[in-house]
Amino acid sequence: MSTTTTPAQDDALDPGGAGGVPPEEARADRPERSRPPRRWQSAAAWTMLAPNLVLLGVFLVVPLGWAIVMSFQAKRSFGPGRWNGLENLGRLLGDDVFWRALLNTAIFTAVCVPVAVAAGLGLALLMNKALPGRGVFRTVVYLPIVVSTLVTSLIGLLLFDETVGIINGVLRDLGLGQVAWQTDGVLAMTSVIIMTLWTRIGFAMIIYLAALQDLDPQLVEAAELDGASRFNVVRHIVVPTLRPTTFFLVVINMIWSFQVFDIVFVMTNGGPGYDTTMLVTYAYDEGFGPARNFGYGATVGVVLFVITTVIVVFQVRRNARREEA
Repeated sequence: MSTTTTPAQDDALDPGGAGGVPPEEARADRPERSRPPRRWQSAAAWTMLAPNLVLLGVFLVVPLGWAIVMSFQAKRSFGPGRWNGLENLGRLLGDDVFWRALLNTAIFTAVCVPVAVAAGLGLALLMNKALPGRGVFRTVVYLPIVVSTLVTSLIGLLLFDETVGIINGVLRDLGLGQVAWQTDGVLAMTSVIIMTLWTRIGFAMIIYLAALQDLDPQLVEAAELDGASRFNVVRHIVVPTLRPTTFFLVVINMIWSFQVFDIVFVMTNGGPGYDTTMLVTYAYDEGFGPARNFGYGATVGVVLFVITTVIVVFQVRRNARREEA
């Protein structure tokens, strides 16, 4: 009597298949793709990171460490200095010019950061539509980011100079008289803020434009179909969606504001008096001005670094708590 078996029964009787080799051994005989050892992977990663790490070390870590060391010295030349402990810090805490520079920097930051971010968002929303001459307008707004900050500062000086400035020249031709852009403290700060905003708004606009490309258009269309106005769409959909981008722009603009130097140095040189003196320009004047007090200038720079770090860390933690809520 003949017997027949099904394929499943054949596999059960012969687990190795036609060759009689068990599946585990068959898989073991297959050649596996060899992977480099973990130490070689780490070595390759560090090799690719090495150029950037060297640049960071040479141009960031070493100067910062040197500045911290000089802040504890009475140093007025490129030679060795004399250790004086916390004497520089004690002088700084009682220095009226330092506190004026800190106040000027805080006012400058409080004005520039929100205006630059808000104006950049508004222009991005406008430029995100199909408008005539959109490319030309984008170029004009973004131009200060491409050129050197020194060039932008010279343009600002050409515009706001009291004697030969274009703005005062136009005002004189109109019979309105000239404006004291350099001799009035409030107007001098205003001119610096205007030129700074010109360099910041274009950057914020480009970043927001890139973020708007990832915005889901179906959300906007659904809101508009439900009768939401354009203002409510921006307020309740666009702004919350762009919150990470806004956080990035706020932090980077705050860092830039505390580091402002070129525009102030070229346009007002900190004047009139100390009305536009910022922390960076004050550190420069102390370290490389007539006094050549490298130690005290380094102390101002270190304090500026600590203030900036504390503010950035506070913003990062605040944003993290908001995201978790």
